[in-house]
Amino acid sequence: MGVSADLHSLAVAGKQRGGSFYDSPEVFERYLGHRHSGVSSPNHVMEEPALLDELGIVTGLRVLDLGCGDAAIGPLLLNAGCRSYLGLDGSAAMVEAGNRALAGMSGRAALLDMEDFAAPPSSFDLIVSRLAFHYVEDLAPVLAACRASLSPGGRIVFTVVHPVLTSHDPGGQGPRGNWVVDDYFRQGPRERSWLGSTVTWFHRTVEDYVAILASSGFVLTSLRECAPRADRFDGDADELARRRRVPLFLLLAGKCG
Repeated sequence: MGVSADLHSLAVAGKQRGGSFYDSPEVFERYLGHRHSGVSSPNHVMEEPALLDELGIVTGLRVLDLGCGDAAIGPLLLNAGCRSYLGLDGSAAMVEAGNRALAGMSGRAALLDMEDFAAPPSSFDLIVSRLAFHYVEDLAPVLAACRASLSPGGRIVFTVVHPVLTSHDPGGQGPRGNWVVDDYFRQGPRERSWLGSTVTWFHRTVEDYVAILASSGFVLTSLRECAPRADRFDGDADELARRRRVPLFLLLAGKCG
């Protein structure tokens, strides 16, 4: 099926997957407030700078953003010269927000669960996924579909919530001051409190992610733990010190083998 087809028609009717979590209006609004809160957002001070460093020059590339959320990275990549941008997400609210962000640009967002993604060979040169794959129960078929859709020498760069966090949810409210790692080597679903609701994340170890990437036909080119970037804290030394205590994100990059 071509990428210009009606991607929504591929979705599995009635099956609840990670994207649907964000179609709750309350969750959606809390997400936007959290994600775009500047220094208070770990995405802004940790995940995003590491991701942009790893992506490097994107001029002329056809980019797929899998689990794109509100497509926040789309305008950045298009302004940096990528040839095209397609964001896919399983949340209708996120897709709507993504298309607002991409209005007037040569990019778009479309509704599709990551688990249902498929595209012809050489459809894309670069696949990006930000903090989405931990919502997927069986990641191997998704990465295999990514590998099949890339051009020769194509790349994938993705981030997930770090396994030290997905292993255990200590509960509690407000800024966290301590972290517990438990059941680390037990793969599988973890229910946790997130954005005022309960969500299911699928826990994997760092080793698991590397193994799945390799078995899907990629050569690992980078592994980062997204250390906080001091120049993004606007001089807030206390927040910088707090963010240096524990890894929040894991970044992996691979090239078609």
